[in-house]
Amino acid sequence: MHSYIDLLNIGASVGGLRWPDMLVQLFFFLVLLALLKKFAWGPLMNKMEERENYVANEIESAEQSRAEAEKASKEAAEQLNQVKAEAQKMIEDAKAAGAKQEQAIIDSARKEAERIKESAQADIQNEKERAIQALQDKVASLSVLIASKVIEKELSEQDQEKLINEYIQEVGEER
Repeated sequence: MHSYIDLLNIGASVGGLRWPDMLVQLFFFLVLLALLKKFAWGPLMNKMEERENYVANEIESAEQSRAEAEKASKEAAEQLNQVKAEAQKMIEDAKAAGAKQEQAIIDSARKEAERIKESAQADIQNEKERAIQALQDKVASLSVLIASKVIEKELSEQDQEKLINEYIQEVGEER
């Protein structure tokens, strides 16, 4: 038996190899690897795969959000441009309506001014004709008065001139 132990301890005294210890250690190492694979490596790989899927989903979700944000931004820009165009059109329409209304007011004011002017000229003409008529009536009555006074008494030229001047002054004061 000694020889078997010696065989197993070949070179053990000088730092040789011990085969039984190595085989036992190899067996336990393989058992440890199997246990690690089953209880540590498998769950660890599952967790890593879950984490990888989670990160991939988050990246995909972020890409979708970015695409949606880009789409929303483009739509908002288009709507803004459309609103700006509509506002510009409204401003131009308001300016055109204002110009039309301004022209209509100016035309109406001109027509009214012309009507007032014509009315005033007609009133002036009527007043002028009445004044001329009144003056003619006054002159006629004065002429009749002078004629009746001249007929009543014969006057010299100086008296007639004085009488005419007096009547002219009377007419001037009555005005």
